[in-house]
Amino acid sequence: MGRNGVIVWVLAMSMMVCNLLPVGEAIWLNLPATGTKCVSEEIQNNVVVLADYVVITDPHTHLAPAISVKVTSPYGNNLHGSENVTHGQFAFTTHEAGNYLACFWAESHNQGSAEISVNIDWKIGVAAKDWESVARKEKIEGVELELRKLEGAVEAIHENLLYLKTREAEMRTVSERTNSRVAWFSIMSLAVCIVVSALQLWHLKRFFQKKKLI
Repeated sequence: MGRNGVIVWVLAMSMMVCNLLPVGEAIWLNLPATGTKCVSEEIQNNVVVLADYVVITDPHTHLAPAISVKVTSPYGNNLHGSENVTHGQFAFTTHEAGNYLACFWAESHNQGSAEISVNIDWKIGVAAKDWESVARKEKIEGVELELRKLEGAVEAIHENLLYLKTREAEMRTVSERTNSRVAWFSIMSLAVCIVVSALQLWHLKRFFQKKKLI
C-alpha cells in the first residue's frame, strides 16, 4: 500500500471512529425572558470537557443581552459560574461519573424582552484536546498526527464501553435486588392475608358457638 493509500485509510478510519464516538456537539438554546434552560451530558470519570458559549444577536443590535451561567457536577459541586455576560468559556476534568448540568438564564434587566439565543459548543474527551499543541510539542504531523488522533478516539471508545458495561452491571444488580424485594413483599403480603383470614374464621366460629348457632 502506497503513501496515498495509507493516508486515505487513516482518514477513513478516523471518520468512522468519530462517527461512533459523539465527542462534541453544538447546541442552540432559546432562553425565555424568565426561567432557566439547562443542557446535560452523561460523562464518565477523568474526562476533559471544554465548552464555549455566546449570545447570538442581530447584527443591527449594538448591545447584546446579558445572561448568567452555572455548571454543576452530578453531586452538585459548582464547576463554573458567570453573571451578566454575553460570552464565555468553561473547562474542567471530571472527577465524578454522571450527568453534568449547564444552566443558562437571562438577567433580570432583560425581562420583558424577546427570547435570547445562545450558541454552545460543547466538546468532550478527544474533541477537547488541543491537537495543534500536541503536534508542535511532539513534532508530529500528517499521517502520524492522524494516527495519534485515531488512537485517542479508540481509547475513548474503549473507556466508554467499559463504563457502559459497569453501568449495565450496576443496573442489573439493582433490578435483581428490587425483584427479590418485591417477591418477598408479595409472599409476606399473601401470608398476612392468609393469617388474617384464618383469624377471622376462628373469631366467627367462636362467636357462632357462643350464640349456639352451630
